[in-house]
Amino acid sequence: MIFKRKKRVADTAEDQGTDESQATEPARPAAGPFDGDEHSDRDGYLDLGSLLIEPVEGMQMRLEVEDKTKRVIAVALELDGSRLQLQVFAAPKSEGLWPRIQEQIGTSIDKQGGKTDKVNGRFGEELVARVPAKRPDGTEGFMVARFLGYDGPRWFLRGVIGGPAALDRAKAQVLEERMARAIVVRGDSPMPPSELLPLKVPEGAVPRTNEDPEADDTEQGLKAPQRGPEITEIG
Repeated sequence: MIFKRKKRVADTAEDQGTDESQATEPARPAAGPFDGDEHSDRDGYLDLGSLLIEPVEGMQMRLEVEDKTKRVIAVALELDGSRLQLQVFAAPKSEGLWPRIQEQIGTSIDKQGGKTDKVNGRFGEELVARVPAKRPDGTEGFMVARFLGYDGPRWFLRGVIGGPAALDRAKAQVLEERMARAIVVRGDSPMPPSELLPLKVPEGAVPRTNEDPEADDTEQGLKAPQRGPEITEIG
């Protein structure tokens, strides 16, 4: 079963400047992703709790759940055969998480027999990972994924791009823009660094099946929650 929104949304969100922050917080460009305390214009966004996403035409959204706890741990945005997985974490004020998480990802990929390369991207330094995998015909190949990271005030947003967009930067632009337009609502509750911020099914999503006569390929859809990949799995 998948879900659809009750009505279309318009691209109405605007960039907004940031408020004053402590000098010890990570520096953040004005282009986004945005902090919820600094970006009040949320018209047209899908509200997933700690994360708000601005959809585009043709985009499908899948919520990924943890088997043991049944909590939503990630959201995957699917468009034109490519995929962007987003996860948002609590972080300290004094330093960013991305450098340490890069090391953890690199170590994990190495254990799988793969390799990672650090390159400069839209959000700063990112990792391009290649992991050995079998092709459909049984021959040896590899999977490619791009790991993106963004340190905000007391939160960290991680994106993983898979599919054709992992190899084609032009195809990745729309997915990168979804991450850039994202709004993170950290909340005031104290949380240990690297703890996942809570996500939820957005309001206004209604269940439908593939046979729904009112559905069409141009409407933003929300697929039923399913278990997602572990942090070390890519593709």
